[in-house]
Amino acid sequence: MRVYNFSAGPAMLPTAVLEQAQAELADWGGSGMSVMEVSHRGRAFGAVAANAERDLRDLLLVPEDYKVLFLAGGATLQFSAIPLNLAPAGARADYVATGTWSCRALADARRYLEVNVAADDGPGHYTGIPPEALWHKSRDAAYLHYCVNETIGGVEFPFIPSVEVPLVADVSSTILSRPLDVSRFGLLYAGAQKNIGPSGLTIVIVREDLLGRARADLPPVLDYAVQAREGSMLNTPPTFGWYLAGLVFRWLKAEGGVAAMGERNRLKAETLYGYIDGSGYYANPVVPSCRSWMNVPFRLPRSELEATFAAEAKESGLTNLEGHRSVGGMRASLYNAMPLEGVRALVSFMRDFAARHP
Repeated sequence: MRVYNFSAGPAMLPTAVLEQAQAELADWGGSGMSVMEVSHRGRAFGAVAANAERDLRDLLLVPEDYKVLFLAGGATLQFSAIPLNLAPAGARADYVATGTWSCRALADARRYLEVNVAADDGPGHYTGIPPEALWHKSRDAAYLHYCVNETIGGVEFPFIPSVEVPLVADVSSTILSRPLDVSRFGLLYAGAQKNIGPSGLTIVIVREDLLGRARADLPPVLDYAVQAREGSMLNTPPTFGWYLAGLVFRWLKAEGGVAAMGERNRLKAETLYGYIDGSGYYANPVVPSCRSWMNVPFRLPRSELEATFAAEAKESGLTNLEGHRSVGGMRASLYNAMPLEGVRALVSFMRDFAARHP
């Protein structure tokens, strides 16, 4: 029996996609082989790759002067790849610190260039976004980097920053969850394991004029220009993840695209936050204007109830509600594959739990 999986990643995938992959797992396209067994350089997989890129471009309205890369290594590898591709040695880049992942990106970037912390919500315990008017941007920055949605803290930018330099964004938790103006960015990157597909695949969308700036000693496998020239196949890519991402993109298009997903996700978030705020029992620590649609952390009145809550929720078919090990508490992730019925089931359970554990 399928459960409602609220994991932050690897996350719930659409059942229809899993069933299609299951049906053709051993004999893909009449080849007598699994898609995991065919050559990534063969014509058949070439069509998979091309169709996945086309569908992603259609969903996000990616302009023609951007390259779409399907890479390995996870979004964390991009923390290093970005400064090494976009900035020469001795350059400076601006970073905005709003939680765990932006701080990790900032720390890794410091290995390769001078980092100017344009804004840091540390004094606010990473529960909001510092007003952009108070940011300290560098005029000579190679780029400005920020994390659109902090998966652990549940903090999400309600705006796209205005900058005169290339804007770089980690969109791992929000990509495809609603419309996004790709043309506002120099580079977008996302780990697949939230709204795209299985872990191990990373999407990088980069404007062409930013290619060719990589440092001379950068390994070719990390060089965006090389990967773009080779169609993301300089070496063997994560073919199964690429194939499954393509199925997800087709599912998204059939469901109405990112505009339809945005309306669904707004309603899911409003349903859960509305109950939390009105419950008098649960609490969300994030500034309301900066609350994530995708990741909703919440606290119980007493921390000793957390283990009981998670165990009872699991028995009710609501899994992976524990908060990140670094912060504790509870967290519900509401990615595209989570139906509204799952959120309503969670709210019903939360209401019942509060009545039984006053």
